[in-house]
Amino acid sequence: MEGLHPDIQSIILGEDDIRKVIERLGREVSRDYVGKSPLIVAVLRGAFVFTADLMRAITVPCSVDFMAVSSYGDGVKSSGVVRIVKDLDTKIEGRHVLIAEDILDSGLTLSYLIDLLQARRPASVHVATFAVKDIEGKVPAIDPRYVGVHVPNEFIVGYGLDYAERYRNLPYIGILKPEVYK
Repeated sequence: MEGLHPDIQSIILGEDDIRKVIERLGREVSRDYVGKSPLIVAVLRGAFVFTADLMRAITVPCSVDFMAVSSYGDGVKSSGVVRIVKDLDTKIEGRHVLIAEDILDSGLTLSYLIDLLQARRPASVHVATFAVKDIEGKVPAIDPRYVGVHVPNEFIVGYGLDYAERYRNLPYIGILKPEVYK
C-alpha cells in the first residue's frame, strides 16, 4: 500500500474515513449545543489533532482549553497512576464542558478527569471521543456522549495517537506492528 509507514501492519481508517467521522460528530455536537457555547477541553497530547478538526466541524460558538494528563509514560499499558501535567486556564463553573479525547480504552484517565472537572461545578460535562477500543469482556465505565468509531483491541497509532511520542503525524489510523512495541 502506497504511503504506508514501515512500522504499520495495516490501516483501519483512512483520511476520508476520518473526515466523515469528524463531519458527523460536528453535526451531532452542533445540534446538541445550540445556544450553549461549549468549552471544549482537549486532552493533550493525543487529542489535539481530533480537537482541531472537531472544532472546525462545529457550527455553534465554542472555545477551547487544554489539559495534559498522563497515565502511560512511554509504555503500552496504563501505569494506573493519573497525574495532571497541565491544568485548565479557564474557569469552568457554570460552563458546558465537552472533553475531547483521542481514544477510550481502559477509561482510567478519562474517569479521573471527569471527576476532577465535575468537582469544579460546570453546567455539564460530556465526552466526545474519536475512538473507543473494543476490549472483549470489559464493560466500559465511561459512556461517551459522542463516539466517532469503534476500533479493535490492537495497538493503534496515527491521527494524534502515538507510541512513545511517535506516529502522531500519520494522516490515517493504523495498527502498529507488534515487534515495534514488544
